[in-house]
Amino acid sequence: MSIKKVYLIRHGQTDYNVQCIVQGSGVNSQLNDEGQRQASLFFQHYKHIPFDKVYTSTLQRSIQSVQGFLDLGIPHETHAGLNEINWGTREGTRITPEEDAYYHNILQTWCDGETHVCIEGGESPDLVAERQKSVIQTILSRPEEETILICMHGRAMRILLCQLLRYPLRCMDQFEHRNLCLYQLDYTGSMFTVKSYCDTAHLHVAKLPDLAAPGTHEQIR
Repeated sequence: MSIKKVYLIRHGQTDYNVQCIVQGSGVNSQLNDEGQRQASLFFQHYKHIPFDKVYTSTLQRSIQSVQGFLDLGIPHETHAGLNEINWGTREGTRITPEEDAYYHNILQTWCDGETHVCIEGGESPDLVAERQKSVIQTILSRPEEETILICMHGRAMRILLCQLLRYPLRCMDQFEHRNLCLYQLDYTGSMFTVKSYCDTAHLHVAKLPDLAAPGTHEQIR
């Protein structure tokens, strides 16, 4: 069997990212100017790759991040299973110190292995993993799609990487992410291997100040 190459990216920057506002599956935000620039830089760097299919979530920030490839006529599918985790009552709100404390407690709960616990009014990692399974099955059932591009969201991407690489979900925070970062994986028919980890080299051309630096807020969007 030939190797399936998977290019997995997080969406570009939105105003919600800059303003530290929680945007989960219930917030359908658009890319801001910097996010559009990031998408353009990624496209210019990888437009030579012969993608057989582009997969995205149903949210417009993920679709806009790969629009250059869609304009080339590459087949495209949206899947709700790739949507961001539902952050419940905190979606659309600016993070306060009190909410940060609650958020850190939830993250610690998940890191302790209690990934069945839902954030207030929202989803748990277990629920996100369950809805991702049908998407994974669809992708793996199509050997004719040898090279694919997937665009999705930070927390959901961490969960997906755990599933593809057979890590327990409590380890998901080991997978870092930035706006428009790339994970490149190869699938041999029995297992995935990581070729590139949170790669942002394509964004380093005329790079603007990084408004989505690592930290508490970066992890929740």
